[in-house]
Formats: sequence, C-alpha cells, structure tokens
Amino acid sequence: MSTPKTKFNLKFMENRKTLFTISSALIIFSILSTFIFGAKLDIQFKGGTLITYIYSGNIDANQFKADAEEALGGLTVNIATGTDFNTGKNNIKVSLVSNAGLTADKQIALTDALEEKYAANEIQLLSSTDVSPSAGSEFFKKCLVAALLAAIVLILYIAVRFKNIGGWLAGVCAIAALLHDIIIVYGSFVVMHMNIDANFMAVILTILGYSINDTIVIYDRIRENRNLYKDMPLHELVNLSTNQSLVRSINTSVTTIFAMICVTVVALMRGVESIISFSLPMTIGLIVGTYSSLCIAPTLWVTLEEKFRSKGDGKEKDAKPAVQ
Repeated sequence: MSTPKTKFNLKFMENRKTLFTISSALIIFSILSTFIFGAKLDIQFKGGTLITYIYSGNIDANQFKADAEEALGGLTVNIATGTDFNTGKNNIKVSLVSNAGLTADKQIALTDALEEKYAANEIQLLSSTDVSPSAGSEFFKKCLVAALLAAIVLILYIAVRFKNIGGWLAGVCAIAALLHDIIIVYGSFVVMHMNIDANFMAVILTILGYSINDTIVIYDRIRENRNLYKDMPLHELVNLSTNQSLVRSINTSVTTIFAMICVTVVALMRGVESIISFSLPMTIGLIVGTYSSLCIAPTLWVTLEEKFRSKGDGKEKDAKPAVQ
C-alpha cells in the first residue's frame, strides 16, 4: 500500500533534538524562575487572613491596596476584585499571607480606615476568614495524591488500549508530556507574579484534560497507521500520524485559545483580576499542551522505543547458542 499524502509534511522525528532542547530550556527556566522571581503562595497554601468588602461605584484597586497597607502599618496585602452574587454589588478581597493571621484589633482598624476613606462608595465588611497553614498543606497533599492516582490510571489505560505500539512506554511518555506542561504553566504563574492559588489548580487540571486528549488522538492514529503500513519505518510512521493529526489538534486548540484571549481582554478592561489569573495562564497552557502532544509525547516515545529495542537486540546478539 502506498504512503498517503498529507497536507503538511513536517519532520518531527528529524527535528526531535531541537524540540527536546526547546522544551528543556523552558522547563529549566520555569524551575529557575522560582529562585529568580519568587513564587507567590496564596493564603490557601500558606495561611493568613482573607477579608471581603462590598461597595458601590468604582474603586481603583491599586490605590485601595496602598490604603490598606498603610492602615496595616506597611504589611503587604493582595487585592482581588469581583462581584458578590448574593447582593449583586461589587466586592473587593484583601488577603494577607501570614502564619499568625491578622489580629481582631488590626482587622477593626483596617475596616474603620477603609470605611472612612471610601465613604462615598458605601464600603461595608462582608466577611473575614482566617486560613490555617495546615489546611493549605492538607489541600496540597490531596492534590498530589489525586494527580498521582490519575497518572497511574492513565498509564494503565494507555498500556491496554495501545499495547500494539508499546503501551506502557507510550503511557509513560504521555505522563512525561503532562509534567512538561505543568512545569511550564507553573513558571508562567511565577513570571507573571500571579498567586499560586485555586486558579492555579483549576488551570493545571484543565490543561491536563486538553493535553492528554490530544496525545491519545495522535497515539490512536499511530496505532491505525501501524496496522495499515506494517513495513513503514517507525520514524516515517510517527511523522505521518502526527501530520495527519496536526490540523485537528491546532483547530481545536485555536478555538479555545481565541475564547480565552477574549475573556482575558474583557477581564483586563473590567479589572477583574480573579479571571485574568485563570484565562491568561490557561492560554499559555493550551499552547504548551498542544506543542507537547504533537512534538514531545510521540517523538519521546519513539526515542525510548528505539533505545530499549537496541538494548534488546544487543542482548540477543551477545547470547550464546543453546547446546543441542
């Protein structure tokens, strides 16, 4: 059977060293960014105090942050704006990351100062919550356990479904591509000085879903083509399958990326930081996830498959013939 023609003929396997170098550089930079810029852990992970106010009219978030820090004697706070769905009024959240939290006296002093400063906005205290550092630690541990269990299930699923293309190894490479995505998305949070909070976990989980779906689609095409072109070299088989899946993967991702860009623009215009901290890293994650599904997972699988196959061939050559 002749090899079918594809709309694109990109040489993924021939350029895998370049692709691996790009990914390695991004991963290293993402890890080093923690030490260069410093990761901003939200109170959900580190503990502290979260105070929510409702108000009317418009408030400059940067000025509000400066006024809150002045009222607290120079302590650093984070500000997030939004809308209270119960009252329909605008809300603004003041979070202070601290192991000890904010004393009742300081909370009262802060509220009094803000009510006086923003009397025209009819600012009112809605809620005040202290978050224990142990609660954040427990939440993080549960997230790790859930991610580990999900990785095991994915490897088992891919191993069974794609056993004719080296299922176990394909599953491990798919997980490696997911780790690649997680690290780079984490780096984007650090570089953009965004808090590592619930939005971070939401972005990670969403990206994992998109990325593993794209990877499985490509694996499925490799499996189908292996049955059709049994004599085709592995390099050509993966290039063919990836090029056949290229348009579908890019079209799916571009649609979602465009939606996220629109959400980000609207959030920037409205000053809704809580949405920006989701939509902007999500856009980056979608791009990285599409790249890893097309360029990393299949090429890494072939690289390892060839390595293990060569070791197996070497053992067979070294083996002594059995005595008759």
